[in-house]
Amino acid sequence: MLLEIVNTVNSYLSDYILVFLLIGVGLWYTIRTRFVQIRYFGEGMRRLFGNLSLRGGRQERGMSSFQAVATAIAAQVGTGNIVGSAGAILTGGPGAIFWMWIIAFFGMATIYAEATLAIQTRKQGDDGSYHGGPVYYITTAFQGGFGKFLAGFFAVAIILALGCMGCMVQSNSIGSTFQTAFNIPSWIVGIVLVVICAFIFLGGVQRLASVTEKLVPAMAAIFLVGAIAVLVVRIQHIPETFGLIFKYAFQPQAIIGGGFGAALKTAISQGAKRGLFSNEAGMGSTPHAHAQANVKTPHEQGVVAMISVFIDTFVVLTLNALVIISTLYTEGGPLANGYVGDVTSQLNSANLAQTAFGTVMGSGIGSAFVAICLFFFAFSTILGWNLFGKINVIYLFGKKGTVIYTIVALVFIFLGTVTSNDLVWALTDMFNFLMVIPNAIALFALWKMVVRCLPKKKS
Repeated sequence: MLLEIVNTVNSYLSDYILVFLLIGVGLWYTIRTRFVQIRYFGEGMRRLFGNLSLRGGRQERGMSSFQAVATAIAAQVGTGNIVGSAGAILTGGPGAIFWMWIIAFFGMATIYAEATLAIQTRKQGDDGSYHGGPVYYITTAFQGGFGKFLAGFFAVAIILALGCMGCMVQSNSIGSTFQTAFNIPSWIVGIVLVVICAFIFLGGVQRLASVTEKLVPAMAAIFLVGAIAVLVVRIQHIPETFGLIFKYAFQPQAIIGGGFGAALKTAISQGAKRGLFSNEAGMGSTPHAHAQANVKTPHEQGVVAMISVFIDTFVVLTLNALVIISTLYTEGGPLANGYVGDVTSQLNSANLAQTAFGTVMGSGIGSAFVAICLFFFAFSTILGWNLFGKINVIYLFGKKGTVIYTIVALVFIFLGTVTSNDLVWALTDMFNFLMVIPNAIALFALWKMVVRCLPKKKS
């Protein structure tokens, strides 16, 4: 009964409120910043990669700019990039990827706003550490009781969504894929995962930054090499693959069935929902990481934040989608003629990527490769999400609440590897969705504050 209620709420929120709300924020900031994602894209790339170092060193406080964006990418690049994009394609057809690109383009402007506001409104603790994120710019936008209510609502939602149940969902992906690919009991995976996470969590922001600045480039490199290898083998199908994406963006009924209007709505909504919750622009999660950055101006972190969305969607997610479409949807593939026969009972969002990589690598190697990538993606997300939850615990309860929070989070991580509960997944989605509402309201209210961060002359 409760599961049905939660699923109904999730369906209503995702289909009618969040897509329009987040697209609206992205459009608003794209217009108000005069396409900041285009004008300052080059600057963002230079700032992110110009001084790239995997040994940023211990900072006096906070993180280096690269460490902050690495932590943000660690949170963004999760199971959604593999399982989420596969689900979008399976439900909405290859054209859903086109709509993911559109959402990500506008999301780059949104995340510029989030990052700059996080820097402007962050607080410094007695020990010199930074505390920043939506709760701080929400209370800047709205003084008094209303602001405190919105901030408290956001804090509770993100602690539950990311710090607790979200980490359970991520660890479940790790446990199940390792058991399938390597026949390792999931409870053993759970114990190892808890020990590693506890070591990093207890080391604070500095240890987390040291791990993410090395982990993110490594996991990206592993996935890029594997995906590009598959695409090289399937090179003759690449033109057809892009053709399918653009064709079925506007004619999805030809691949997923149903009437034109319903099919188009499905393609757009799947691309929008999966895209929004893959790159997390507008959700209010990654500003916690960007608030830690040691930068001279908010604009500096804003432009590198845009690149994190670009990497998440236009690089990692797109490569995974191209592998799936070029192997399964092109001529001769099992889904080339749409969803007919027994194919839908054999392929689902959980195994679509393994099947795709397995067509070139072989089923065993393909399954193992995806399992390893999912481990890196999900593990890095757990690290980032735990930090985001902890910052909000400190906002609500002070530092005394962090010990209990860490213990609870570790319990959820272990439980995720040995149990799978549809209600937990549904509740995670619901609190994820609820986070967006107070964050988006504050973003609309503070647009002038964001625009003032833009350089008077383009550098």
